[in-house]
Amino acid sequence: MSLYSRDKAIIALSDGTVEHGFAIGKKGTTGGELCFNTSMVGYQEIFTDPSYYGQLMMMTYPHIGNYGTMTRDDEARKVMIAGLIVRSFSWEHSNPQADGNLQEYLERNEVVGISGIDTRKLVRHIRSKGVMNAVISSTELDEDKLVKKAKNWDDMVGLELATEVTRKEPETVHSDGPFKVAAFDYGIKQSIIDNLVKRGCTMRVFPAKGDFKEELDQWNPDGFFFSNGPGDPNATAKYALDVVKYAKETGKPIFGICLGHQLMALSEGIQTTKMYVGHRGANHPVKNLDTGLVEITTQNHGFAVDEEALDESKVEVTHKNLNDGTIEGLRFKNFPGMSVQYHPEASPGPHDSRYLFDQFLDMIKEGKGQPA
Repeated sequence: MSLYSRDKAIIALSDGTVEHGFAIGKKGTTGGELCFNTSMVGYQEIFTDPSYYGQLMMMTYPHIGNYGTMTRDDEARKVMIAGLIVRSFSWEHSNPQADGNLQEYLERNEVVGISGIDTRKLVRHIRSKGVMNAVISSTELDEDKLVKKAKNWDDMVGLELATEVTRKEPETVHSDGPFKVAAFDYGIKQSIIDNLVKRGCTMRVFPAKGDFKEELDQWNPDGFFFSNGPGDPNATAKYALDVVKYAKETGKPIFGICLGHQLMALSEGIQTTKMYVGHRGANHPVKNLDTGLVEITTQNHGFAVDEEALDESKVEVTHKNLNDGTIEGLRFKNFPGMSVQYHPEASPGPHDSRYLFDQFLDMIKEGKGQPA
């Protein structure tokens, strides 16, 4: 697509809502669960976050693309969102450090998008009616056909998507420190790996699915990490709980983020539930119940641990969301484990919660008989 294209495009929601705009990115048709992110910056990190795989991303900040794209900002090997919706799209950029403009980036990654949409109106609609599927098209402009396609799109409930974004083979990321962490990649962000490596952890990162017991026995890690990722945690749990059980039986420290947090809860018989809208953005207030302090956090999830399913003999709630009271963190009583629903590595977002990586390292040090 040439720069400054004014080709028409349509977004159609499964409830029959239709909005008209202009095509950005690749010409074509795409669909998925429609979600929105309230971050003002960091669009490239958002687009490459594997937890967004299969979802249409609507940015609430109106002006997107003004600082272009940089390879170093990618959180994964490719763009993960299924499509993009923005209010005002910047065809040019004014950042001398950029590799190129956002249009070229979207085309290269084959992302279909639409601009010129009243995103505030559409966000209010989603918040009122609840999350739903949608379709974007710049090649099919028949409204009825697009609404029908949106209605028939696969629902996120029951979808197993971690195996769509995970690496194919185990990979070691070395550090100068003395600690070894086995990480399971359900859609791990590069920033998470960087935060642990920076703290002296050599990471052995395993694919989401497979029998790695023999290799884990031989490598003998000092701790385990379960990553973020897309899809329904109950679908991922059908195979992932085997390795969570293995990790628990070793008695080594365990840390889980996002999907990893949900899997750890499921391993203790605590259920998860689909949220009405979900949390996505870099400005969500979370209260640390241990310290009483409030953290401004980066979040990206459409499922959450069900508070009504909590078993106080197995877990203690450590963090709660101040907007809606949902559970944001757990400490496990039957094994040395901690987990949070949000993203302490941020990227994009504030760094209020990066102390959680330090707490995990303290647990590892204690497990090795070293002072925390």
